[in-house]
Amino acid sequence: MRVLIIEDDLDIATNLYEFLESKGNVADLARDGVSGMHLAVSSEFDAIVLDLGLPGMDGLCLCRKLRQEARRDVPILILTARDVLEDKLAAFDCGADDYLVKPFALREVEARLNALVVRRRGRVIDRKLAYDTIAYDPATLAVTVEGRPVHLSRKCLRLLEMLISAPNRVYTRDELEQELWGDEHPQSDSLRSHMHLLRRALTDSRGGSPIETVHGIGYRFAASDARPA
Repeated sequence: MRVLIIEDDLDIATNLYEFLESKGNVADLARDGVSGMHLAVSSEFDAIVLDLGLPGMDGLCLCRKLRQEARRDVPILILTARDVLEDKLAAFDCGADDYLVKPFALREVEARLNALVVRRRGRVIDRKLAYDTIAYDPATLAVTVEGRPVHLSRKCLRLLEMLISAPNRVYTRDELEQELWGDEHPQSDSLRSHMHLLRRALTDSRGGSPIETVHGIGYRFAASDARPA
């Protein structure tokens, strides 16, 4: 999960950054509203942690601009000391998805972010995705091909999750590499190697695999009949 933290309090921002990174996430940090807005529209994030009392541009204005002008639907968790109902209602009216009052527990922030990301990707407990002979259960991370269990590495499973959750969408190499390795650039053939392993694991008895290479761009899960199972 890649998270943008927009928080001007250095201690809070550092605690959030270090905690999320320690849990295997990739975090970026902005300490004012203008910088936060720039990062939010110029990069792809799975979720945003947003303070309201920011210099340069307050959190409510940033949230509103992100929704109405930039048309970004990234989940936004408001993290603020403002605990009156009017502030909460104003945040939700601007497009916030969740609201947490300071002081907070770091584990609760992580849990709320995970819930927002899961909800955005449609990964609810009773929803499975199936395509022809391939089935994927996001709740258990189980993958089957023609009813046969397939065991995937963590990175291959993450690739499948991204691709099958948005069938026919073309993911660029940069998007996939960012999701798997964050800002640590992998070796030049690492993504290709993992995609080869995933494609081979999903090949059915007829020799077909839904993973397609879009030359010069990236990859997609080609699915004319992808459906909830």
